[in-house]
Amino acid sequence: MDLAALADFNLVAAHGGFGRASRAAQRPKATLSRKVTELEAQLGVRLIDRGSRTLRLTPEGRALHERTQGPLLELGEAGRAVTAGASVPSGTLRISAPIVLAHVLLPRVAADFVRTYPQVTLEIVADDRKVDPVEDNYDLVIRINPDPDERLVGRRILEDERLLVASPDLPDPLRASEEGAITAAPAVAHIGTSTGALWPVRTGAGARLVSPQIRLRFSSFLMVQDAVLAGAGVALMPKLLAAPAIAAGRLLVWGVDDGPKVEIWALQNSRRLSSSKIRAFLEVLTSIV
Repeated sequence: MDLAALADFNLVAAHGGFGRASRAAQRPKATLSRKVTELEAQLGVRLIDRGSRTLRLTPEGRALHERTQGPLLELGEAGRAVTAGASVPSGTLRISAPIVLAHVLLPRVAADFVRTYPQVTLEIVADDRKVDPVEDNYDLVIRINPDPDERLVGRRILEDERLLVASPDLPDPLRASEEGAITAAPAVAHIGTSTGALWPVRTGAGARLVSPQIRLRFSSFLMVQDAVLAGAGVALMPKLLAAPAIAAGRLLVWGVDDGPKVEIWALQNSRRLSSSKIRAFLEVLTSIV
């Protein structure tokens, strides 16, 4: 495939027409039209419907544009960096992260990163929803226990665990319970927590089952922790978040969640080349965590 013709096709598709692309690139409209026609001949498919007044991509053209515009942009950035003799990360880096991580871990990482790479403008958006890195225009997304997704690639950056914690003012009934016994306890939970499920935990005395009597639900673990500190009940909290309050004696650990470890991943679009700014951020992140 002729990459120059592909770049011209993407230029036309991105600007919504041959005329606009011609003015933006300061290149003859006829040249762009010829290059797109040559690309269509190479591929054996129609990419642009020329029968309409406004530019309209065929299904094949739309698929080609969506799958190649990112990699071509990355190749262009790489070429410009090599030509300039510079590999220093620059530009804007947009990252989406869960609210807890964004508040507890990433400020220190971000501060170290911008000190080390002053030519990068770093934007971190705290959001617990499952964002789409392509549609929402993120270079990197950080997710907790992500489901497999062929559009995303990345690496595990951290493991965490969940602790059953409570205020020191709340009596701990697990100490007096027998192994395998089910113990009811007033509880605070994240909105995503399953209703009616028992919480299996490991304690110093062995395995226990907690029947959470959930009276409060919050959309953020930061709010969950504040309610637990106020004595509203027990909660299964990320250790990463609860550790400072535990160290200060403001929270007590009743047990450790007896489920699998919590995995935290940094992911990016699998169809784009990893840029130097993403690699640099991951290096700083992994050096701290």
